[in-house]
Amino acid sequence: MLIVLSACGLNSKTTLSGLSKKKFQVDTVGQLTNLFVLTNKNGMEVCITNYGARIVSVMAPDQNGKMEDVVCGFDNISDYMTHKQTFGAIVGRYIGRILNARFTIDSVEYKLKANKGPHCAHGGDPGFADKIWQPQQIDHNAIQMSYLSIAGENGFPGNLGVHVTYMLTDDNKLDIRYEAKTDAPTVVNLSNHSFFNISGDFNSSVERQILYVNADRFTPYDTLKCITGEMIPVKDTPMDFTTLRRIGEYINDDYEQLHITDGYDHTWVLNTKGDDTKLAVKVVDPKSGRGLEVYTSEPAIQVFTANGFKGELKGKKGIAYLRRSAICLEAMHFADSPNKPQFPSTVLRPGKVYHSHCVYKFSVTHSPIVVSTRSY
Repeated sequence: MLIVLSACGLNSKTTLSGLSKKKFQVDTVGQLTNLFVLTNKNGMEVCITNYGARIVSVMAPDQNGKMEDVVCGFDNISDYMTHKQTFGAIVGRYIGRILNARFTIDSVEYKLKANKGPHCAHGGDPGFADKIWQPQQIDHNAIQMSYLSIAGENGFPGNLGVHVTYMLTDDNKLDIRYEAKTDAPTVVNLSNHSFFNISGDFNSSVERQILYVNADRFTPYDTLKCITGEMIPVKDTPMDFTTLRRIGEYINDDYEQLHITDGYDHTWVLNTKGDDTKLAVKVVDPKSGRGLEVYTSEPAIQVFTANGFKGELKGKKGIAYLRRSAICLEAMHFADSPNKPQFPSTVLRPGKVYHSHCVYKFSVTHSPIVVSTRSY
């Protein structure tokens, strides 16, 4: 409560990104939402709300030192609650689809709440993105968000206690650490669902930006966008980002996987094999010079180019989010792992602790970017 009152005392102030804390303060059935600010010595700022433990804004410098907001979001809590979306949220208990909304652990079948046709997507509805988390501001640059998912929530077994810690470091890293414990065998697959446009201009397409993914394989879909369980080579396909390449170079090609998702919305099998010191993904915006690197302990990353944005949702500063005006980089385990024994297990048992780590590192470059020109 002291944390909430301290934040309430700053109602008259706006953040560097132009957000008013007052617009994020709501009492919902005795639970308070608020806006919390992280800063570092370089002038970066990250704003987070405890509604969905969401990243609301990230102010990052370009090559000239200009700070701009590089994530999608709204400037008030009402829009987050009204519009069904995952902007900046922690998604769980299980990001991605669990096919046919069921899985088995120790010969016991669990039936989940279906919310995507017959499937359970992003943990069901409502998911972690729709919950009010308990905040604990640790320092000017760090905050922990906690949530207790009770046994049976959307069909998942076990009481699951989750802690997510955000830290903004002085070398411009947004460091996210996840921890979870359960009192019964269950499955867990958590991730942050921020939509980035590191140009700072959400009227522009990320297709002009440059992407590298440290992955030789990806997981394809069937025609209904259900994961098949295969891991196939990216070589000689539009899915090959093993060298820096413009995102939009092949995004509209006549390739079945791109037709299924109307662009990129796939899981890549990272070569990093859980080593969070190795570069997993890099995005560079040639115009602003901003770069974004991803490091993770997870085995995979979902790259999604916001193909479904239609300009219908207006976010901060009244900007209408247009098709492909952002990119998601979701560090995670594979979709439907509970039903795919060939994928790494996502089972968590009592006495064990779920740990996951993801770093979004922001940088700038003043040098020309060498881009691959080879075709597939």
